[in-house]
Amino acid sequence: MNLSIIIPLLNEAESLQELHDWIVNVMKSEGYVYEIIFIDDGSTDNSWPIIQQLSEVDPQVRGIRFFKNYGKSQALHAGFKTAQGDVVITMDADLQDNPEEIPELYRLIQKDGYDLVSGWKKKRYDSVLSKNMPSKLFNWAARRTSGVNLHDFNCGLKAFKKTVIKNIEVSGEMHRYIPVLAKNAGFSNIGEKIVAHQARKYGKTKFGMERFTNGFLDLITIWFVSKFARRPMHLFGALGVVMFIIGFGFAIYLGIDKLFINQFGRLITDRPQFFVALTAMIIGTQLFLAGFLGEILVRNRRNETRYEVSEGVNIVDGKRPYSS
Repeated sequence: MNLSIIIPLLNEAESLQELHDWIVNVMKSEGYVYEIIFIDDGSTDNSWPIIQQLSEVDPQVRGIRFFKNYGKSQALHAGFKTAQGDVVITMDADLQDNPEEIPELYRLIQKDGYDLVSGWKKKRYDSVLSKNMPSKLFNWAARRTSGVNLHDFNCGLKAFKKTVIKNIEVSGEMHRYIPVLAKNAGFSNIGEKIVAHQARKYGKTKFGMERFTNGFLDLITIWFVSKFARRPMHLFGALGVVMFIIGFGFAIYLGIDKLFINQFGRLITDRPQFFVALTAMIIGTQLFLAGFLGEILVRNRRNETRYEVSEGVNIVDGKRPYSS
């Protein structure tokens, strides 16, 4: 199979038939062997019945349904688990992503050898204040923090080698940082392509301003994981040593002052420096122990490796919150 096209959606019933027909026209014109995987992320409209109808008339269509809204990351994770194509395309269901971009994205993966190609909506048709400006700030921070030089991390239109999506796990709201997750997994050949962006034709966006707040919090998380997941002692141990040295320094100062300078003054326990010293040493010890325990956990997982399977394998995971 050449292509798996993964489309997560929430309440996009009006656009599904049109999107399906558009994709099919592109696939037939290129002669691809393909599958379209719609992931219904707990829609409350008519999205799931439409997906069922499409799958009945088109054997290339597959559907995955969440019984409640789990979020885009979980939807993509479900799609990645079931995808069989050599190249995997992700796109949104709101008709703002153009299926005409798929052949070039496929070529960049198969011919040019990229592990991942991310779309860049250079010209956008979104609100300047609610989306464009916050998106530019978010993308700047993501570039500086992650070291992945992309202009549009949040673009839903992306292409992946099958090996990439089988070796990363998208959870929480980390779908924005799939290129960073891929880089951390060892897939560093990441490209970018300017793609067409269309104005929303039906309904309204499902994301508000809170997605940028959540995005920045997730960015801090992924920065920490990227920097210190494999060497937690470098952070916690260093901070613990610094805090302990500060506390121990105050303790020495109090001891010298009491023994040689202020022998008959206040008790050491009545002085604020005593509590500073005690708190700093306790915190320092706890941080050091956190780093030490983290190192033990990391060393127990050192044998975890990234790999490529030469033949397709069907995986069934009963713990995942979806049915197909």
